[in-house]
Amino acid sequence: MSNKEILKKANSLITKGDYEGFLAFCTEDTKWIFVGDQVLLGKDEVRNYMATAYVEPPKFMVENLIEEGDFVSAIGKISMKDKNGDTIEYSYCDVWKFSEGKMAELNAFVIES
Repeated sequence: MSNKEILKKANSLITKGDYEGFLAFCTEDTKWIFVGDQVLLGKDEVRNYMATAYVEPPKFMVENLIEEGDFVSAIGKISMKDKNGDTIEYSYCDVWKFSEGKMAELNAFVIES
């Protein structure tokens, strides 16, 4: 699979609530940078983030996927429920770096729409 196809498959698992399936596509030392917010280091921190941030599986509407070398950029919208059950809409641009067919690093630019 191309890196773009890997990201599509991994994201489809998130929307089904299969977070462990998603994490299988990440390196053990994956690094997630939410620009201006927080940094997650390793699968355990990402797993803990998903357990609290994804009260129910998020919904993605990908507008563009752009692949270049070891990088895939995803631009679109995401809606997620907060702790109170309210749905919040976001615009995002995720820049993923791949290593040996796995997602190694994420730079996520996310703003509330």
